[in-house]
Amino acid sequence: MARVKSGTTTRRRHAKTLRLVKGYTGVNRISWRRANQALMKAMHYSYVHRRTKKRDFRQLWIARINAAARLNGMSYSRLISGLKKAGVEINRKMLAELAVRDAAAFTELVSVARSAQQ
Repeated sequence: MARVKSGTTTRRRHAKTLRLVKGYTGVNRISWRRANQALMKAMHYSYVHRRTKKRDFRQLWIARINAAARLNGMSYSRLISGLKKAGVEINRKMLAELAVRDAAAFTELVSVARSAQQ
């Protein structure tokens, strides 16, 4: 069986990795071995943080809704419960936007939730 040399394949793979780590600092962009390790770790972080970003935003929206609800004399949990009982289907992202940008509309939603609670 003939001997197979893999120089071009390896060089292309290394070049691809070194292109992806452009902008890294120090030896992480020069040495292929260190660049490969840095790239693997960066890819892992990007995978994980695509998921944690969703958690972080939901937490932010809840904090904003809670602050606005308390300004209107109601807690976050009672507001959400009241909106569900009233049949208002609005997600937390939109509620947070209303709380920040349109206080009057948010106050109306609080009154709807309050009336559904009683």
